[in-house]
Amino acid sequence: MSDQLEQMQAFVSQAYAEKQPIAITGSGSKAFYGGQSSGRKLDTTRHSGILSYEPSELVITARAGTPLAEIETVLREHKQMLAFEPPHFGPAATLGGSIACGFSGPRRATAGAARDFLLGANIINGKGQYCRFGGQVMKNVAGYDLSRLMAGSLGTLGVIMEVSLKVLPIPACELTQQFEISAEGAIRQLQHWANNNYPISASCHVDNILTARFSGGESRVMEGIDKTGGETLKTADDFWLSIREQTHPFFVQTEPLWRISLPPATLSATPTRCLTEWLGGLRWIFSNQDNDKVFNENTMSYSILFRNNNNIKPNMIPDSLMPLHSRIKHAFDPAGILNPGKLTDQY
Repeated sequence: MSDQLEQMQAFVSQAYAEKQPIAITGSGSKAFYGGQSSGRKLDTTRHSGILSYEPSELVITARAGTPLAEIETVLREHKQMLAFEPPHFGPAATLGGSIACGFSGPRRATAGAARDFLLGANIINGKGQYCRFGGQVMKNVAGYDLSRLMAGSLGTLGVIMEVSLKVLPIPACELTQQFEISAEGAIRQLQHWANNNYPISASCHVDNILTARFSGGESRVMEGIDKTGGETLKTADDFWLSIREQTHPFFVQTEPLWRISLPPATLSATPTRCLTEWLGGLRWIFSNQDNDKVFNENTMSYSILFRNNNNIKPNMIPDSLMPLHSRIKHAFDPAGILNPGKLTDQY
């Protein structure tokens, strides 16, 4: 056990004994997400470094404070990648912060979410106990896969110490095409392409322009483009980076930004200008409404306040799931000291 880990474990143990809240911090690149937690700061950035990487096994294990950029550089040297394309939102973004937020980028709809690549996680729970969940292979335990609970928990279940992730090869060929089409037309087109198994790894529709990325073997990519047409985007890498990091002109607005998940084929009109990703399953809108009813309630949508202007309280957990979350929270953090207020007013 490293000195850093022992110090952090002792820090949490003391906080538990004194019932003092802890605010877990990393680089701060995603501090805008969720509520504002108060308490004694626990900095995870010093607990850094890649512990093991087996390119032939497609598995990497690293400490929570390891910069995402460092991990991605090492993977690129072996023509591999984090397939869920985690957003950084800052040059010093860390692996632990990425998993704690559970963010996934443009490739999520076809490759999977961050939690789908999480093989194992070592954490310090709210009692100061060091816990190991999962391992370094896809099927390593029977029963509940507790490591995946860490994805999106915002540090309220434990201080993430180490993470093992499945990685994937970088596609041999990627080309991006653009089409001028309405929002509803884009949804129908994307569903048609998905149903016909076209090799689309990312999509974005905004301001009547549909952008689709085709990935895979060269012959399959070219076959897909031959069938769909469109105009090839020469600055594709920059475009997808702007969507992942939210530097695209659409995101340069001052109102609160809402992230809406819903069935991909939903055609309901949004109440304002919208950017659509994930083959239609993710919509971004700006709204000053003070609750999560920013989309048609009949669409089975789920809205999260993504970027706040401090006038709206985030609601990260639906009321229907609060009883379940409360039981899980109590099991991991019985004193409620880990990042209180980050997910809900209670926690």
